[in-house]
Amino acid sequence: MRARIQRLGLPADTLVGLLRERSRIQPDRAAYSFLADGEHLSETITYLELTARVQSFAGQISKLVAPGDRVLLLYPSGIDFIVAFFACLFAGAVAVPAYPPRNVHKMGRIQSIVLDCQPGLALTTTENLPVVRSWLEQHPEFQPLTAQVEDRDEVVPFAEGDRVPRPDGLALLQYTSGSTSTPKGVMVTHANLLYNCAYITAAHGLSPDTVSVSWLPVYHDMGLIDGIINPIVAGYPAYLMSPVAFLQKPLRWLEAISRYRATHSGAPNFAYELCLRKGSEEQRGALDLSRWTTAYNGAEPVRVNTLERFSEAYASAGFRPTRHYPCYGLAEATLMVTGGDPSTAPALVHVSKEALEAQRIVEVPASEVSKPLVACGRVRMETEVAIVHPEAFRRCAPDEIGEIWVSGPTVARGYWQRPEETERTFRARLADVPERAFLRTGDLGFVKDGELYVTGRLKDLLVIGGRNHYPQDLELTVENCHPSIRAGCVAAFSIEVENEERLVVVAEVERRHRSFRKPPTEGNLEAMEGRLDSFEAAPRALLADEVVDCVLEAVAREHELPVYAVGLLMAASIPKTSSGKIQRQACKRGFLNRELKLVGEWPMRGASLG
Repeated sequence: MRARIQRLGLPADTLVGLLRERSRIQPDRAAYSFLADGEHLSETITYLELTARVQSFAGQISKLVAPGDRVLLLYPSGIDFIVAFFACLFAGAVAVPAYPPRNVHKMGRIQSIVLDCQPGLALTTTENLPVVRSWLEQHPEFQPLTAQVEDRDEVVPFAEGDRVPRPDGLALLQYTSGSTSTPKGVMVTHANLLYNCAYITAAHGLSPDTVSVSWLPVYHDMGLIDGIINPIVAGYPAYLMSPVAFLQKPLRWLEAISRYRATHSGAPNFAYELCLRKGSEEQRGALDLSRWTTAYNGAEPVRVNTLERFSEAYASAGFRPTRHYPCYGLAEATLMVTGGDPSTAPALVHVSKEALEAQRIVEVPASEVSKPLVACGRVRMETEVAIVHPEAFRRCAPDEIGEIWVSGPTVARGYWQRPEETERTFRARLADVPERAFLRTGDLGFVKDGELYVTGRLKDLLVIGGRNHYPQDLELTVENCHPSIRAGCVAAFSIEVENEERLVVVAEVERRHRSFRKPPTEGNLEAMEGRLDSFEAAPRALLADEVVDCVLEAVAREHELPVYAVGLLMAASIPKTSSGKIQRQACKRGFLNRELKLVGEWPMRGASLG
């Protein structure tokens, strides 16, 4: 293990050792800078200052937990989280980042995590401490879990003793934000993190001269690893802002890239869409994005149309199409699996829609019957990707779509306290390579000319009328069919009705577009209770029936598929993961149990929704 890490050329074999080396080699260099409101610099910390705070906090933590204990981190984005994260590692504890609570009633996911990993300590900010302690008082079964904050007035000498982490030791539990209601803790080691960061650095061409900007959530793998850990590993400065600051004003992200001459930054596809919808020509022209070298795009389907429109819209700001960097990864593989070449534009193919439904790849000229797909790059170093028949466990032919399997040092150890799921997901074997374990990603795709193309999710694939349909394609059609439907807030799934699979679509609608042809019915009063003030008519109000008609017509036209039911939802109510992905299975459960916050619905005439 140590020899493999040494081959990466890093100055240490754990994150603890790396931070110490940065403090020794470049003590006065800024490590992180935080933009509290997304625009103004509020705090900067050097490597020397960071190490001093980390070691003192580690001394405080060491009095409360033993090596190997889990420590829950309930922080918003900021320097305090970074200090707490590295302090856990110095103390030999296992960091467990989670979404910070806003009130006692928003602790459902945190409760699931606590039940799963049994942390002995929760660290949070002074502002959030009363909420966490109140929650703990209401749940005595979680004792002896206690909540603490960093005491910056007390400098505690840190005695490392037996707390020196090993490369193969656990560094963190990265809880998945998948479609199930019970999150799973991915066991990520120091070696996993160092290898993946070296992998990211090589793939993106990063160096100490790199400057990064990130607004991504720190409790999510992309925000944590690329936004916070990799700057320490590669030794470049990072500028951070909160996800809330970005969502309130998406152009803050691009303004920070322009202001600090950032070369490395990225986000899921929806973020680029928001920057297209919110930015004016005048605002775009005031930016300088010419130094932005790797505009990575991952964590959700990468849309060819988004890349093309973003390049065109921000050409005046110096952005070039070659800077788009689609990539593929997942928490179970630490983060990154494939990525492209920073000096060239991403590869594209046009494939037959009909063949795609049959899980085959047939290249055709661009037309109405073709679907454009963008490559997510290739593997590097010791990582291997195989495209596998998900039932036969054999490699697919070059023209077949199959499940994406991954092998190599970047694959995490497994799921915390879930041996059966770990064996099933992390220890899959190919018929022709039985001695090598692979990670089953649950994603579908194919490889062409060495580049990976991701086509969808195995579990979310819809089979209706004997044809395969990718939900993300249906969702994009619905999203674009009417201006009242909110971007990135659509879910398509199927339900069984009289022994047949039927399509259901739910979508959030903008507040200013909501109106009703009839008064609210008894069936939706409960969903509207306490929120009637948001239903007032607006000058641009549109009838729910008009939106539904557009959905039905667009899906029928583009996919030759009837929609069984449509649900129009309150803004910001559709179930999503902590990283912003749509939870299709949670939407399905909510639809069947009548738990979604409906502002309008359309069942097929005469049909029963059970």
